Amino acid sequence: MSHVLVPLPRRAAALVPVLPLVAVVALTALPPAGDGAGPADVVSALVVGYCVIRLLRERRRPLSPVAVVLLGLPVVGVALAAMGAASPETALGGLSRYLQIFVLVPAAALVLLRRTSDFLAVAWSFVGLALWQGAVGVHQYVTGTGASYQGETVRAVGTFGAQDVMGMASAVSLGVVCAVGIALGRAPVRQRAAAAGCALLLVLPLALSFSRGAWIATALTCAVQLALAGMRRALRVGAAVVAAGVVLVGGFGVGTAMLQERIDSITQVADTPDQSVIDRYTLWAAATGMWREHPLTGVGLKGFPEYRDGHATLALSSGSDIEGAGETFHKQALLSPHSMYLLVLSEQGLIGLLALAGGWLALLVCALRRVLRVRRRGPGLDCGLVACGLLLWLLVDFVYGDIGGPSTVLTGVALGLTAWWALSADDRAGAVRRDEVAERVEEAATR
Repeated sequence: MSHVLVPLPRRAAALVPVLPLVAVVALTALPPAGDGAGPADVVSALVVGYCVIRLLRERRRPLSPVAVVLLGLPVVGVALAAMGAASPETALGGLSRYLQIFVLVPAAALVLLRRTSDFLAVAWSFVGLALWQGAVGVHQYVTGTGASYQGETVRAVGTFGAQDVMGMASAVSLGVVCAVGIALGRAPVRQRAAAAGCALLLVLPLALSFSRGAWIATALTCAVQLALAGMRRALRVGAAVVAAGVVLVGGFGVGTAMLQERIDSITQVADTPDQSVIDRYTLWAAATGMWREHPLTGVGLKGFPEYRDGHATLALSSGSDIEGAGETFHKQALLSPHSMYLLVLSEQGLIGLLALAGGWLALLVCALRRVLRVRRRGPGLDCGLVACGLLLWLLVDFVYGDIGGPSTVLTGVALGLTAWWALSADDRAGAVRRDEVAERVEEAATR
């Protein structure tokens, strides 16, 4: 019997090169298998290796000089800090993690992404991951099988478990940002309507995560996205979001008392802070103390836990309580300052912070400039809004959060999307126009 190879549809075949990035995002939905690298981390390493082999075979230079500089800046601070690590094993572990998230995965995204359709496929994978994690989180709240919060196992944590209570909040927040960016763009009406519906659906699991930091970062990011898309549209979408919030919280009574108390606590971080806020202030003070003693290169990669007790006051608790979502009650040690900027400042010093944050700010400026150009003339607004939104969310979230846990690999993919929009070749505008024309022709053919 002869076998006939059936060619893939043109639209599906065009997405094959970007499927590795989609796989990295999708595998984040799997429950963690322990303290080691998760499935998404393993696949991200394979994706980087695939890109290296592909470039060697094609003998081409994929990155522009500007991209090489901006993506290579973190290497300076990380390499210097690795030299001051407590042991070679610690240095290697910290070095590989920083390079994976802030250099290699974003660079791989630049290699794999070619067209706006590739970009949007990865953005939709973020939305799909958020919907899955959100559905699991809502089920946990309804059935009382989530992480412990105020003595009740109702905190939505998705598949990340009580060990990583911020994992679901981060995944859902990034999904909201991607959905809002697509909804505000110039994609076909059905696609924009679907994205808007997804964004509204994700408001509920985001609220049930009880993550104040994720709420603040998402609200600020979506507000900026709306402003970039136009004030008239911003007012309409803002009214729809407020109405949805009233229906969810007021009409259905979704977590009314707990949510109200959590929201009120945001304004009490200075007057009457709870123990979690006190711990965070104490850890921040410890991080700045380490930096004062080692201002240029810090205490070394992964050195914060070792130096913490020598700089922290007695106000620091013994650890955070972990219970629920499959975990028995235990204390989790506070081994980071819960601020990416202060973590880098304490372990890598001023050199490391300027190299890392300086590259991020440069990316944001480049991305914003391209969005402003596209808004005045040309397609691709949805990609620009998603790219700027992802980076802005990370910049805000890093004020009171840092890397760690299975969800960290999403940071690398998000930075890769932003880097593609901000730093890809100048002929992208032509490719964007060709993609949009092809999409319109295909949509008209299916009517």
